[in-house]
Amino acid sequence: MINERTLNNFDFEAGEVININKPKGWTSFDVVNKIRRHFKIKKVGHAGTLDPFATGVLLILTGKSTKKAKDFLALDKQYLAEIELGKVTDTLDIEGRVISQQPVKHFSEIEIAAVCEEFVGESEQIPPLFSAIKYRGKKLYQLARRGEMVQPQPRKITIYELRLVEVNLPKIVVEVTCSKGTYIRALARDIGEKLGVGGYLRSLIRTRVGTFHISESLNLTEFLTLKQA
Repeated sequence: MINERTLNNFDFEAGEVININKPKGWTSFDVVNKIRRHFKIKKVGHAGTLDPFATGVLLILTGKSTKKAKDFLALDKQYLAEIELGKVTDTLDIEGRVISQQPVKHFSEIEIAAVCEEFVGESEQIPPLFSAIKYRGKKLYQLARRGEMVQPQPRKITIYELRLVEVNLPKIVVEVTCSKGTYIRALARDIGEKLGVGGYLRSLIRTRVGTFHISESLNLTEFLTLKQA
């Protein structure tokens, strides 16, 4: 529980790393902007974007801590991802338009778990067309929205663990522990392709960044109701 005494322990200008549980529907910039305005902090940033539909650990950096953003971006991350098989969207997530669809046969848990295991280790992942990667000074999602589809170059990633948590076809839930730069939307696409039916990301929770766990995250709404003495 956040209280006035807890809040007064923060020294925003000297530098803080705040573990916020980003709510659904907020962009990472929305969270940064709200905190900056509410507490009147000059320097505020975040260490690792979460898509608006996603929730979970978002590290907010203030003051001198913003200079360490690269260190926090490099930390490994853990996610709980719900994937719907049999459909593919243009953005590879629930916010996109369905561009292909096919029936999903009755895969066994053993079959799905075996496919998940194939992604563990170092590999090259093709990022989504709708991403913030830049091409000739423009972000790919900006180009994609204009109908200019630029194929991103593969990037090296590492999946440390990919565990099947639940199967309720056509939906499955997996827990992913991975390196920086891993797109879970792209992983959903690749798992679906490996199973031969396609797939997209329905929901995403970031449960950990380095040693920062969601169990210790601060509720944003509650955090923003407080004022420093």
